[in-house]
Amino acid sequence: MTRALVPALLVLATCAFPQSKTMTQGVYRMELSLDRLDGSDWRLIDPGLVLASGDRVRFRFRTNFDGYLYVTNRSSSGKYEQLFPRADTGENNRILASREYQVPATSSLFRIAGPAGYETVYWLVSPTPMAATAAPHEEKPVTLHPRCDDTILKARGDCVDSAAGPRLVPRGEPLPDALSQASGSKLPDLLVMRQENTSVIASTVPLTGPVIYEYRLAHR
Repeated sequence: MTRALVPALLVLATCAFPQSKTMTQGVYRMELSLDRLDGSDWRLIDPGLVLASGDRVRFRFRTNFDGYLYVTNRSSSGKYEQLFPRADTGENNRILASREYQVPATSSLFRIAGPAGYETVYWLVSPTPMAATAAPHEEKPVTLHPRCDDTILKARGDCVDSAAGPRLVPRGEPLPDALSQASGSKLPDLLVMRQENTSVIASTVPLTGPVIYEYRLAHR
């Protein structure tokens, strides 16, 4: 979590962010990109790049509408962690149109650890604040291992896993209890596209409630 483009979507993928609006007007667009710390510099990387244990990464996120953002990670070991807002920092999760946000915040890095596999990062965006929910319980690890896609040619021998990156939550896939309760039983259809190394998640229909999607980080 899909990337097939049709002509109508090309306009959506290249248009500039409009002014702030409510979630019941127009086309809604969210942008996600992934950076990895290389020495003292942050570098934009391919969403499917297979990371190494100890790598430090962060997301960059922005929308063309105002709302509230909640980000939860399920590690390859089955543990959950709330990346945004972080309860220990009193972080405000109000998001404003066209403003870029870092997840986690700059002062709190996301370090890749645990057994080889996938980190599943859940993104929930809502037009209104959500009620506080209990932390999800720990689950059993999922024994899936990243694979290099030989059809994707990358410089420097990079390993890219086509199963990694953003995707829609597959229909019928169970969500963590807290997210399932927050988002309700019916989720709107979303479009997932790529602009080079930036992912675009969008909807052409009015969003009258929370939306949720996931981003898989592959690592050895």
